[in-house]
Amino acid sequence: MADTISFARGAPSLDIVDVEGLKQAAVRAFDSDPGGLTAYGTSVGYLPLRKWIADKHGVAPEQVLVTNGSLQADAFLFDLLVQPDSDVVVERPTYDRTLLGLRNRRGNLHPVTVDDEGIDVDELARLLAGGVRPVLAHIIPNFQNPAGVTLSAPRRERLLELAREYDFTIFEDDPYLDIRFAGDPLPTMRELDRDDRVVYASSFTKTVCPGLRVGYLVGPAATIAKIAKVATNTYISPSMVAQGIVYQFATSGAIDASIKTVRAALSERVNLLADALHKYLPEARFTVPDGGYFLWVEFPDSVDVAKVAPAAAERGVAVVKGSDFLLEGGQHALRLAYSAVTTDQIDEGVRRLAEAVHAG
Repeated sequence: MADTISFARGAPSLDIVDVEGLKQAAVRAFDSDPGGLTAYGTSVGYLPLRKWIADKHGVAPEQVLVTNGSLQADAFLFDLLVQPDSDVVVERPTYDRTLLGLRNRRGNLHPVTVDDEGIDVDELARLLAGGVRPVLAHIIPNFQNPAGVTLSAPRRERLLELAREYDFTIFEDDPYLDIRFAGDPLPTMRELDRDDRVVYASSFTKTVCPGLRVGYLVGPAATIAKIAKVATNTYISPSMVAQGIVYQFATSGAIDASIKTVRAALSERVNLLADALHKYLPEARFTVPDGGYFLWVEFPDSVDVAKVAPAAAERGVAVVKGSDFLLEGGQHALRLAYSAVTTDQIDEGVRRLAEAVHAG
């Protein structure tokens, strides 16, 4: 339908993307460093941006690798650590592309329940005590995709303790960190880490725009050096043009204004979404997130989202089935992204979704 209202994609709507700021950043990038932007560059990324990221995270530049989006960062780390039948801990539910990437590498996946405080570390401890020895635990700590929850401070500490005790790497996948519009910020696990157990990933997709495809890894220098060698053999270098634009956007202060705009817009949208769900779907269960792009909705067992999703599409509403984010289950859940819908679409979108739920 031409008037489709999409709760499906975790991307910002055009009205909250600073297009003019990006145009100005592009001009500055080419004016200030035409040679650097038009050359191959290095596999670790555009060096000025690499240093800016290092300064942001309080690490040496040698601990940073800038990639073509955070999914490229994921792929590099998975290739380094995950062999066929390697034990890997994932959250339940988790990002569908994480599951795809790990399954493609034939990892032996161990889902651990996510509740309102993030991954259940007691359940994880029981899994580890039972003999599972993961090489990696993939964690989305802030405003988790798809559940929208944040890993609590005590659980962050406990997860680090378990990583030390059982000798595994925590992959802290954190693209939503800056998109907090309620509550107090928490230290990252990388900041709390004293034993090089954490490799951290983020991107500029949620704070600038998805089209630039710029992500990054922060980790132990030896790990980053190994991945940089693989990156050289994979693509010689990532996009210097995209990274040069991000660098100019960041150093000008435009990124701070962009984050402020995105926070304000998404805060308003998630509240409108919650109000509409209460009004049209009072039987739905959900937790309003403190930030990020997603809200996870669970319905009674009588609601089959495999039927709801196509029925919603017929009514001009796009949603994503909860089963997409789990190895098993999710038949009664949906992920709703509120980032790409404008405020005037939300009430109508949920009204149509409610029609689809109640139709079957």
